[in-house]
Amino acid sequence: MKKEKISLWKTYLFPVVLILFIILGGIIGIIFPNQALNLKPLGQIFINGMFTLVVPLVFFTISSAIANITTVKRAGKIFGSLLVSFLGTGMIAAVIVLTIVKIFPPASGGEFIKNAASVVGNSETINYGQKIVETLTVNDFTQLISKKNVLPLIIFSFIFGLSVNMIGEKGKPIAKGLDALAEVLVKMVNLLMYYAPIGLGAFFATTVAEYGPKLIGAYSRAMLIYYPLCIVYFLLMFPLYMSVAGGIDGLKSMRYLIQPAVTSLATQSSIATLPVNLTAAKNIGVPKDIREVVLPIGATAHMDGTVFSSVLKISFLFGIYGQQFEGIDTYLVAMLISLAGGVVMSGIPGGGFIGETLIVTLYGFPPEALAYITTIGYLVDPPATMINATGDTVAAMLVSRLVEGKDWIKRKLTENE
Repeated sequence: MKKEKISLWKTYLFPVVLILFIILGGIIGIIFPNQALNLKPLGQIFINGMFTLVVPLVFFTISSAIANITTVKRAGKIFGSLLVSFLGTGMIAAVIVLTIVKIFPPASGGEFIKNAASVVGNSETINYGQKIVETLTVNDFTQLISKKNVLPLIIFSFIFGLSVNMIGEKGKPIAKGLDALAEVLVKMVNLLMYYAPIGLGAFFATTVAEYGPKLIGAYSRAMLIYYPLCIVYFLLMFPLYMSVAGGIDGLKSMRYLIQPAVTSLATQSSIATLPVNLTAAKNIGVPKDIREVVLPIGATAHMDGTVFSSVLKISFLFGIYGQQFEGIDTYLVAMLISLAGGVVMSGIPGGGFIGETLIVTLYGFPPEALAYITTIGYLVDPPATMINATGDTVAAMLVSRLVEGKDWIKRKLTENE
């Protein structure tokens, strides 16, 4: 009994401390907004530390995972399962939010139009071919060493790891070295997390002080739909997915998602949350090669929260322009745009703007409509990022179920790591 209490204490101590510091930071931001702004450097140190580790972490984890995969067949199975998981959860998210916005329309009438900007400066024609090139490649190796080009980095890391794997015995020392370096990066993340309560507490204090009042206004109804939707999805659907993935009690396993959820809310970045997600997935029992492939790719190409926001934006525009959001063709286009935004365009530089442009052009709204939905994008970013980032760990569990079978958790595949 005593051992169980100690185990529970160790399990929940850090997440509880983290949440308490964040709540304290939020209170300071509300009561002492001017003083809270002075805490910004403390929060920025933590954010900078996370972003500094992201690029080497992505390279070493992906290349190591691919280099050490025993067969090409297993690699193919992982990627096939990844695609099924990403698209499957994305479609479920799209159906849920379509249902919600039909029951609770986020806007009605034309009142918002009177208060919104009438000109959007970036509404020029987009060269989609060039965007695809920029998404998948860079023209200089040095540009890979940047969080701005994560998708090209992922592709490079995958090909590098595959090349190491394909040269056989000669590549084994390199594979072992990559594995060791990946472990070093994970340890650095663990060390940085000791500073997380102070860093995230300060970050939240500053954020609340700077942006809190802006959350009140014409867009409050849309936020009253979106924020509860994300919370309910997190508390209901994620435990369900986890139960399906592992045949376990999903509610009890939710404790592993607390730290990624808190980190993503504070940083508003799936990439910055990647190091924490890797640790969470390991603690759950997701095999090394699966988590180190699924999570980095998921950080740029698995965005259920973005699916939610895309449909919300579409319904919002229909409301403020006095049109009925109804019809099978309307819903199908909304689903396609939301899936493109959540699974494809999330990895494209400027992908959010491309998605918003698609919404405006495909439905025939005037160019100034971009201003209205761009504002929504900023307001929904924190909970959307939380769903995006924590959903990656859940997706890694679903992939493990498809690749390893239903009893993968019971087999304790990470026990000897």
